[in-house]
Amino acid sequence: MYRPGPAPPPSSEVVRARFRRQGRRDTAHELAVRRRLHARGVRYRVDVRPWPRPEARPERARGEEDGVLTGCFWHGCPSCGHLPRANRAWWAAKPAAHTARDRRADAVLTGLGWRVLRFWEHEDPDDVADAICAALGRPAPSPPDR
Repeated sequence: MYRPGPAPPPSSEVVRARFRRQGRRDTAHELAVRRRLHARGVRYRVDVRPWPRPEARPERARGEEDGVLTGCFWHGCPSCGHLPRANRAWWAAKPAAHTARDRRADAVLTGLGWRVLRFWEHEDPDDVADAICAALGRPAPSPPDR
């Protein structure tokens, strides 16, 4: 399997600053989904390692169901992922390596009896929460009274 190797130097200070600001967890989308799940009574642990190997640290909802919110840029989203112009060869390999690691983690988790649900960061947080609740066998929330 090809791994892209160390990151090339940033093409500018603006790019360097942008990537330094990029969080690894607790993104706005993750927090929005977590708020919706919590409001629906779904409890979970964040950044859990289900086994000693580091392939995945899913958010674990009670009921042995796990959702991993996948970043569109870093994991090569087919609908909104894009490659930067600078260092194109390296950036072409990076999301491919992440996707391959994701598939390996899915296989390991599934082999341990977990059900893995992956969602893209561009997906509507309400839709993601609905899908997680459906996988947990929880009823959809009632629409608000008008």
